[in-house]
Amino acid sequence: MTIRFVLSILLVTFPFFALVLCGYVAARRALLPQAAIPGLNTFVLYFALPCMLYRFGASTPIAQLLDGSLVAVYLLCAVVMVVFTIAVTHTAPKGRIGWNDASFGALVAAFPNTGFMGVPLLVALLGAQAAGPAIVTIMVDMLVTSSLCIALSRLDGADEHGAARAARLALKGVLVNPLPWSIALGTLAAGLGVSLPKPIMDTVSLLADAASPVALFTIGAVLARSQMNSTTHTPLADYVPVTLIKLVLHPLLLGLLGLSAISLGLPLDRFTLTVMVLLAALPSASNVAMLAERFGADNGRIARIILLSTVLAFFSFPAVVALLT
Repeated sequence: MTIRFVLSILLVTFPFFALVLCGYVAARRALLPQAAIPGLNTFVLYFALPCMLYRFGASTPIAQLLDGSLVAVYLLCAVVMVVFTIAVTHTAPKGRIGWNDASFGALVAAFPNTGFMGVPLLVALLGAQAAGPAIVTIMVDMLVTSSLCIALSRLDGADEHGAARAARLALKGVLVNPLPWSIALGTLAAGLGVSLPKPIMDTVSLLADAASPVALFTIGAVLARSQMNSTTHTPLADYVPVTLIKLVLHPLLLGLLGLSAISLGLPLDRFTLTVMVLLAALPSASNVAMLAERFGADNGRIARIILLSTVLAFFSFPAVVALLT
């Protein structure tokens, strides 16, 4: 592994993390008012990112989007990550972290920032063929991993309707989230061989092109806002281990499970496995902080995990890329 090769990877990854830093600095120095951050989130979540995912879905072979081996390996890894993280954090130290906080800590350990960062970053690194596996993992994390952790978070609840209410909120969150719908529509278009009229597709393309820079800038702004608005002190022991689980254990476990699946004869190709491992090496998804706040978990702790994982990933992610490519 030459220094030139490592530098070539950094040349690709640096602008992505630099945009996150720009958003963080803008919010910290009040160049971007906190009141403007929800507007950026709305633009990314409801306009730009759905268009980007639709475009990738519509241009990806349908067989790649319906890869059962990919789903099985990624989902198994997510479940193991959730169970392991809860087992580690809920039982130590002295049960100080309850089911609610432990469950959202597990979600932030198992849910990489694939939508806002992963898709554009991996496409820049590996080419457009990396988009297919990436958007499949988005569906798994939004439909299964998030729902599982939300359900587990209700085990602290004393009232008998806690689990039912959590299930309703999880289902509602999936139904009103435009990302699964945009992926589904793109997949449907690819399967039917349908193309949008040129003026509409040109509009979709303009919004899609804006997704990556605005999303990355917004990540930084959201992290800064969470840090500034946090009113509680979180001990290092409550968030550093989860950060290391996310950046070290997640890609390692996914790689081992993928190699085991291949050795057992599952039709999982090496390129798809590489994409999945690189996705697992990404920092934690920033939207988990908003979910944690909505369900009454310790949002300050979750924000610290996301922030620290994003900072450390600037160094760890290129290292993983260098090892795998």
